[in-house]
Amino acid sequence: MTLAQRIALLVQLGEYLVSGDEFLHAVMHRTHYNNRWLTIENCEKAVKAIAQSFLQKATLENWAKQYEVKDEPTPKKVGIVMAGNIPLVGFHDLLAVFLAGHQAIIKLSDKDKFLMPHLIKKMGDWEAQSTPYFEVIERLTGFEAVIATGSNNSARYFEQYFGKYPNIIRKNRNAIAVLDGTETKAELYALGNDVFEYFGLGCRNVSKIYIPRGFKFEPLLEAFHEYNSIVLNTKYKNNFDYNYAMFMLNKVKYKANGCILLIENEAITSRIASLHYEYYDKADNLVDALNNRVEEIQCVVSKMNLPNIQTVAFGKAQQPSLTDYADGVDTMEFLINL
Repeated sequence: MTLAQRIALLVQLGEYLVSGDEFLHAVMHRTHYNNRWLTIENCEKAVKAIAQSFLQKATLENWAKQYEVKDEPTPKKVGIVMAGNIPLVGFHDLLAVFLAGHQAIIKLSDKDKFLMPHLIKKMGDWEAQSTPYFEVIERLTGFEAVIATGSNNSARYFEQYFGKYPNIIRKNRNAIAVLDGTETKAELYALGNDVFEYFGLGCRNVSKIYIPRGFKFEPLLEAFHEYNSIVLNTKYKNNFDYNYAMFMLNKVKYKANGCILLIENEAITSRIASLHYEYYDKADNLVDALNNRVEEIQCVVSKMNLPNIQTVAFGKAQQPSLTDYADGVDTMEFLINL
């Protein structure tokens, strides 16, 4: 397939994702039945975001032009090990491999194993030439390069198995937010979206906030309480109750509002239904501290001017563009240079 044909097929896929197709909705129901974290609402949100942010004709053309993607390159077999923490979380990797003209050998997560094959099949139905570009397998073999996403523990195994191949291996990362205490109610509410969207399971979800000394928690807790319907999800509620009990038994100081627990903790990653916070005295010193932890941070949400740190507006953490690469590694550049 030529580059123009690949882009046209992806645009068609984007149109399908927002068409309200009944079979697509049935696949979402099956996904939710298999994994209660992947609710139908979140599946709908994910496919809509993919269609609007990734699969627009002009957006794809500009992305390809930026990297001088070849019309018909010599394809490489690229293994993709996908995560399953939020719906279709591995789609960007699949998209990049296909747009670059390579063949994707896909190892799905058991947590999200129905949506991606359905989308691949639809593209094959529309354009038979696309079928050889995708292969879903149980065991990753026959690859020439690898993109693998997982936890810090799984990354060690990935490095052992895939280290001799060209690779991108991703570890645990989370978003953080830096507040200065002057945030409006609307800004704090928008921050709640960065915290609660997809139950906080995404690598771009805010799991920790940095706050100035003397910070008043009441407005933040009130704004976050607007998301209290999240506890209607049984799995989230179970985590909230468990953490609540553990903090009480271990005499951990916490702040709560019925749907999230805030504890002072230096770690970036927090438990489900909890949010870490850490005080800072001077913004300059905080910038230095964040630069020392860059390997743990996916993105920084703030309205502050933090020198040499790219920030994301409140409420936008889970709305990446095509060039907001996971772990800051340029996936497309990696693929073009294979």
